[in-house]
Amino acid sequence: MAAAAAVSISTASKALNDTGRMGSETRERVKRIAAEIGYRPNALARGLLSKRSFTIGLLTNDTYGRFTLPVMAGISDALVDHGVSVFLCAIEDDPALAQIHVDAMLDKQVDGIIATGKRLDRRLPVDLSNLHVPVVYAFTEGTQNSVSFRSDDEQGARLAVEWLVKIGRRRIAHITGPEDFFSVRERAGAYHEVAGHREPVLYGVWSESWGHEAVEQLWKRPGEKPDALFCGNDQIARGAVDALRERGVKVPQDVSVIGFDNWEIVAAQTRPPLTTVDMELKELGRQAGLTVLALAEGRPVEPGVRKLPCRLIVRQSCGGKAPRNENT
Repeated sequence: MAAAAAVSISTASKALNDTGRMGSETRERVKRIAAEIGYRPNALARGLLSKRSFTIGLLTNDTYGRFTLPVMAGISDALVDHGVSVFLCAIEDDPALAQIHVDAMLDKQVDGIIATGKRLDRRLPVDLSNLHVPVVYAFTEGTQNSVSFRSDDEQGARLAVEWLVKIGRRRIAHITGPEDFFSVRERAGAYHEVAGHREPVLYGVWSESWGHEAVEQLWKRPGEKPDALFCGNDQIARGAVDALRERGVKVPQDVSVIGFDNWEIVAAQTRPPLTTVDMELKELGRQAGLTVLALAEGRPVEPGVRKLPCRLIVRQSCGGKAPRNENT
């Protein structure tokens, strides 16, 4: 490749790795010729020179992949242009299996590990606090003085309830998951801040059947019925929409419904399609990927929890026009 660009091997290497001093014209010419001839640096040689493997391990107990897959997509997008590969290890909730996978990652000399899971307030069943490689946490609880990324559930819930208020809804009920989830408590707190305490919070499980049952409970009560439902996830919301339809209640004309997660396979197939809060998990993964890369390269990163804002995706289940820059 150096010969094709009429430069020394040293110059070619510096140009391709954006190091050293040289004219911008020379650097761009080397890169252009490398692309034209399909040059790819030898990964083993590159690793020996830099003392890196150019691999990142992704450890998760979310074996269903509901949260891990979009996080992994973001990590891969962030790292592919840096020549870094990601490999996934699913550990379920088995400490022995988790340790086997961690040991395998270390044996492969990964440049770093990203730990992710299925809820914000639980750690993976393995100690990652004293490894000789950097560890970043994404959508799972990190260790003390670690770097963690999580969605801002409070902000996301506020987006949803404020939108319902904006379109004229006043009797907004909240149907959500188990109260022992940190995210559930954060969303419920934001709901109360915006909607007050006129309507109840109904805690249950993460299922369509619970959404259906909760509507039954609400409509059996005496007095005025809710004119909006803010649901803790999209499955609960779809169950609620089905229950309203069975009762002859029109969505969104009589009752507006908003979910949480923007799980496309559920939200887009609900009838009518579901307005929901997107936790921006792909962006969360992207930020985690870039951070573990920075740590692997020895750059300083301030420890702490980074909250990433959620986004409201307006579809037909709540009515009203989409807020600018918040609809896909």
